[in-house]
Amino acid sequence: QDHFDELPVALLLLDPAGVIVRANSAARELLGGQIDGKSLATLLEGPGRPLCDWVADVATGRLVGGPEVLRSRSAGPEHFVQVTLRRSEESGVTAVLSDASDLKKLEAQFAQSQKMQAIGQLAGGIAHDFNNLLTAISGHCDLLMLRHDKGDPDYADLEQINQNANRAAALVGQLLAFSRKQKLKLQMLDLRDSLSDLTHLLNRLVGERIVLTFHHDPKLHLIRADKRQLEQVIMNLVVNARDAMVDGGDITITTGNVHFDSNNTHEQAILPPGDYVCVAVQDQGCGIPPDVLDKMFEPFFSTKRVGEGTGLGLSTAYGIVKQTGGYIFCDSVVGEGSRFSLYFPAHIGQVAEADPAPAPKPSAVRAEPAEPTVLLVEDEAPVRAFASRALQLQGCRVYEASCAEEALEILSDQRLMIDVFVTDVVMPGMDGPAWVRTALRDRPATRVIFMSGYTEDIFADGNAPIPGASFLAKPFSLSDLTALVSKQLDGRNAEGA
Repeated sequence: QDHFDELPVALLLLDPAGVIVRANSAARELLGGQIDGKSLATLLEGPGRPLCDWVADVATGRLVGGPEVLRSRSAGPEHFVQVTLRRSEESGVTAVLSDASDLKKLEAQFAQSQKMQAIGQLAGGIAHDFNNLLTAISGHCDLLMLRHDKGDPDYADLEQINQNANRAAALVGQLLAFSRKQKLKLQMLDLRDSLSDLTHLLNRLVGERIVLTFHHDPKLHLIRADKRQLEQVIMNLVVNARDAMVDGGDITITTGNVHFDSNNTHEQAILPPGDYVCVAVQDQGCGIPPDVLDKMFEPFFSTKRVGEGTGLGLSTAYGIVKQTGGYIFCDSVVGEGSRFSLYFPAHIGQVAEADPAPAPKPSAVRAEPAEPTVLLVEDEAPVRAFASRALQLQGCRVYEASCAEEALEILSDQRLMIDVFVTDVVMPGMDGPAWVRTALRDRPATRVIFMSGYTEDIFADGNAPIPGASFLAKPFSLSDLTALVSKQLDGRNAEGA
């Protein structure tokens, strides 16, 4: 008895010209209806050459018909079919078909992930080097400003250098946000409170011709994020929405709880099942063309004219959201507007945290009653020179080392008393945390400060690799460094009291 039609596998019998002689029900369902007598080339796009030639080569035995993933012409551009050909009796060809749409989606997700990862690694490496340069520039500028009064003719020039170094540091910070290597201060947040704090600023940003409205879920769950970074994301999205509406219009920001019972596929990403908090920014602007949507989160890609933007706004938003464990998507129709949707894992039953009190700024560089001793370990000579002079001005005795091995050699003298280790994280040879762990075996009371151009993997969970250690992000100013060293010295003195 012929069971060809009942087989659960999609099968076709083809003649040497690629015409379908017979199709079973699974094949008809996969390819969309009655297909007997049709040419396979009218149903599927060929594998880079005429599909009938491929069938003919298999039929004559010139080629073994391995699997090929082909695009369906009838079922839509995102529908793919994997086809495997085998020569059958009487020079015919048997085709085994399977739905490959999910496979192609996974391939696209993987390719996009690899591309974004490569760009992120490049951006992070560039940011690391630039942060060392900016630390040296702004640091030596701080030292010069200490020696000039505000009435000095050179003071204004020094102030310009300092301000532009800070602008460059902000630009590098955006690169770090994209590459997900910045240090986040995570806390439990209620998005309603965060957006409420931003309302006045956002209204000033959009101007009088645009109406900004909010719609909040009254039972909104909490999320865990860096409040300042999240505010930057929202401001970036609102500014982009404003720029897309030259004649004015409405921008709507909506928050809500979302639950997915199973994997939810959106564009080229899959949201795992669970509870999320969604914040969406909707505009009525010009919309985004499909060819731009695929590139919009890449750094330095911009559709604005020269001088109107850096191309880092959306890439920064992407990095911040991803580093927080969230997702960001854009749905847009040209001429109708765009909607940016941000999904963050919900923290149900948690309590929102208040903003930490800002650290008091040091009024002046001061010296400790007894001369404290610092071991400074930094492989970049300009950064080391600035940091050493800054600490000496504070009244510290400074021992310098250009690498971890040199630092351990200095510490081999057991008579040498060190109060604070100030060390870079990434250096040639042994890294900062490794040599510090070694040194603390003999000097457990020594305080530790890690410096880095970006947050290394050892800081990814928000915890320092050494208990009680502090982190100083490059580029840092003279007052940043001296204030943190003073704080560590105060902590040491309090423990010793």
